[in-house]
Amino acid sequence: MSSSVSHKHTAILDAAYELFGSGGFYETKMSEVAEKAGIAKGTVYLYFKSKEELFLAVTRRDCEGFLEQLDVKLKACGSLQEQLTVIAGHHLMYYYERKQHTKLFFRAPNNHSELVAYMTQFMEEYMRAVMRVMQDSGAAEPELLAESYIGTLDRLKMDIMLRPGFTEADARKRAEFAAGLFIHGALGSRQEQTAPERD
Repeated sequence: MSSSVSHKHTAILDAAYELFGSGGFYETKMSEVAEKAGIAKGTVYLYFKSKEELFLAVTRRDCEGFLEQLDVKLKACGSLQEQLTVIAGHHLMYYYERKQHTKLFFRAPNNHSELVAYMTQFMEEYMRAVMRVMQDSGAAEPELLAESYIGTLDRLKMDIMLRPGFTEADARKRAEFAAGLFIHGALGSRQEQTAPERD
């Protein structure tokens, strides 16, 4: 791919990301994407045959970046606590950084089989990454733990997406809390605080 072609491809994806995220899939027109990208409408169709194909490309780039960045962060970790905190922080900050683009998630194309298949594949890859962390720690039932951890983070992300006043500090606090919950259990920190002192 020449630098000119690569630049146009990236410009289209960047423009589509902004418009799909702020306006939603159905409300966004290909002509608007072309205008925002600074190219002719016909040029967009040279790269993407349909709006569905463009949305899938935007989603794919976003999800691949999510997995690649998580892998780099996990490789720099030592302890299980650190790994779980990194996973939680990565998950929650991903959504925090997209607070202004929530329609990427809530206003996606309906019944698009390729998108559904890709998102299923993405979730399986994400699950495997978290499951490997659980397995490497020697934990029992690593698959169930991974499912539960991601499920917890998915619930916590909803506050980010639905509460206007949610801050970065709030996101990071929840990341620390989720990791601590899985390491120590719901009563772990309380039991440590109330344990009797020994001479």
